[in-house]
Amino acid sequence: MDKEIFDKIEIMQGDITKLAVDAIVNAANHSLLGGGGVDGAIHRAAGPKLLEECRQLGGCKTGEAKITKGYNLKARHVIHTVGPVYSGKPQDSLLLSQCYLNSLELAALNNLYSIAFPAISCGVYGYPIDEACRIAIDTVCRFLKMKKTYVTKLIFILFSSKDYDIYGKYLKEISCAQPKY
Repeated sequence: MDKEIFDKIEIMQGDITKLAVDAIVNAANHSLLGGGGVDGAIHRAAGPKLLEECRQLGGCKTGEAKITKGYNLKARHVIHTVGPVYSGKPQDSLLLSQCYLNSLELAALNNLYSIAFPAISCGVYGYPIDEACRIAIDTVCRFLKMKKTYVTKLIFILFSSKDYDIYGKYLKEISCAQPKY
């Protein structure tokens, strides 16, 4: 993997609703009408117009992604994706990977330069953070390597220090394991 790819990725701890980026990713539910965790926080911060626009989208299937305006957020857009409820089955990892891929495809289609992801499916959907972290980082690295994209900054923003440490450690591990040319 190229150093250039790792230079685009940043791990942060904090509140995704405070980021001034082209798009933040919402770990949404199927209805896209708000809920708990990061989904509820994004809807509260964006204001009622986000809910109005989401009502027009007709929901979202697991692994898919849809884009809206950011309204009262510092982010210009919200990319909504529905992660899998963890069951321990092989399809979980495929669906979680699709959340990241489809979100990045939407970012590319909309010429977005900066995007921020939460730890999708790691809250009430029960995905183990270690496994979800590997899937998230590996998926975005593959995407950035394979696709011509406008994305120049990709942030993983984690709410807890434990999750932040897990993401930071894994990114360091894989970036240090890369051959130096």
